[in-house]
This record gives sequence, C-alpha cells and structure tokens, in this order.
Amino acid sequence: MRRNTTGKSAEGSDEAARIRTGARPTAALAATALAAALAGTLVAAPGAAAAPAPCTAGTGPYQRPMEEFLKRPVDGVQSEADCVAIRDFQTKNDIDPANGYASLGTYRVMVAVQARANPNAAGKCPVKNYRVTCVDLDRQLLWVQKKKDVVFDPVPIRSGRDSQETRLGWHSIYWRSRDHVSTIYDNAPMPYAQFFDGGQALHGRLDDLYDGGGSAGCINLRLADAKALWDLLDIDDALYIWGAKPGTAD
Repeated sequence: MRRNTTGKSAEGSDEAARIRTGARPTAALAATALAAALAGTLVAAPGAAAAPAPCTAGTGPYQRPMEEFLKRPVDGVQSEADCVAIRDFQTKNDIDPANGYASLGTYRVMVAVQARANPNAAGKCPVKNYRVTCVDLDRQLLWVQKKKDVVFDPVPIRSGRDSQETRLGWHSIYWRSRDHVSTIYDNAPMPYAQFFDGGQALHGRLDDLYDGGGSAGCINLRLADAKALWDLLDIDDALYIWGAKPGTAD
C-alpha cells in the first residue's frame, strides 16, 4: 500500500478529506437517493388518479328503465351506486351534463344504444337497394340503412309536437343548407339542415334537444349527429317516417 509523508495510508487520507468536506462515498449517495425517491413515492405518487367526486343526483323520471338497462336493482329509487352507473353511461355516450340523473335525454340515448344491434327488428322501415333514412317516431330514433345493412347507427331525435307533427310516409331530400337560419321561427339556427317536405328538415339543435317538448315539425338531432348525417346524405336521398311521438295524438 502506498504511504504518504504522515504515515497514514492514502486511502485513510482520502476518507478524512471526504468527511471534512462533507462528501460521501458513492454507495452512500446511491442509498440516500433511493431512500429519497421511495419517500417521494410514498408521499405523492405522480399521475395517481384522483378519487371520483361523490354522485348526489336524485331520482330521475326515467329511473326504472335506466336501472333495468344498466342491470341495477330495479326499484325506481336512486342509490349512490345507481347514480354512479348512470353517470358512467352518460360520460361514455357524451351526454351533458354527466351527473347521474336519469333524465329524458339520457333515456333517449339509452334507447338508441339498445337498438344498435338491430334497429329494424320490427321491419317497419322498408328495405331497399338504395339508402333509406329511417325515422321511427314511436321510439324517437333515426338510422340509415341500405338493403339490410345499417350504414348509420341509431341516434336520438326530437320530432314535431301536437298540431305541428312531423309528416309521415316517403320523402326525399330536395335542398340542403349547412348554416341555415329559419325565416319562419325568429331566425332560429338550423345547422346542417336537409329539407325533405315543405319547411320540415333534418337539422341539428344548438340547445338542449329536449327543451320545449317538441319541434315545429322538423327532425331535430344533436349537433354532432346532424353533422355526421350531413356528411353521409345528399340530394334525392330517401326518408321513410312512421309512428307517433310519445305524448302526441295518434
């Protein structure tokens, strides 16, 4: 071993220097760093999910059908677990607000989701070799089919109220206006309007789809659905409308 002039080993001299200057051996530094990292992990794990907010919405008007669809105990009375299940459904299906309340809008989306497997199971929309937009007023649903293939999944709609019912039967799109504003109803916006009979059209609604109870005869859709339908359809596309809006005279 190499010696220095004081008679102490070079290694002993180096160790003394480290102690005087506050330096620590590499192994000690690594151990300290690991301990600090573990301590930080225990204090606050980066990216840890925050606990979901309590779900406090009360019993809604469509509580029972939502409970049945979501495979919850069907008693018509909101529980916290019911609320969370409904809120999760709303979030998954872009329903605003997603607050766990079994509203009309939530129910209508549920009906559309339920119908996706086979919306024309009852055979009420004629099957043709060309594209047909099927409008079921009984269930307040719209979908598009060609032959037996569904090319546009069912979406919720709002049709005409009493005395302003949506006209039934066969129609075809004769005019389209992307940023249409009504010349009859106080300049009401009618985005993605596709007219099929007189002043009646398929179009989006900027506000709550179910505010007001019914349309003035048009087929109202959520804005995103109206845009998607606009991108699919064209002039002369066929529509077939049947049934009656719930709450209106047959």
